Amino acid sequence: MDCLFCKIVNGDIPARMLYEDDQVIAFHDIAPQAPVHFLVIPKKHIATLHDASEEDRALLGHILYTAQRLAREQGCEEGFRVVMNCNALGGQTVYHIHLHVLGQRQLHWPPG
Repeated sequence: MDCLFCKIVNGDIPARMLYEDDQVIAFHDIAPQAPVHFLVIPKKHIATLHDASEEDRALLGHILYTAQRLAREQGCEEGFRVVMNCNALGGQTVYHIHLHVLGQRQLHWPPG
């Protein structure tokens, strides 16, 4: 498989790891948009949120739970943003679902 995030999961490409368990990994974004900016991804390859199935419900919840726990550990007690893009029109560029966690800065929506 030629998936960037699968290669990170497999250890073929290095990343600044933040967390790992049997279902997910979390690592710092290579182009941070906030003082705290990390990704939480499942080890299981799911290309887009549209591709998630009923059997992935618990995994999707675990991704969110992991994000909030790590955000707190990274000093984001006062708030943070989570973003998951889906397909090209949704801004997705890596086709392996991933949750961006951004914090320690007031973020405005829409950006720009």
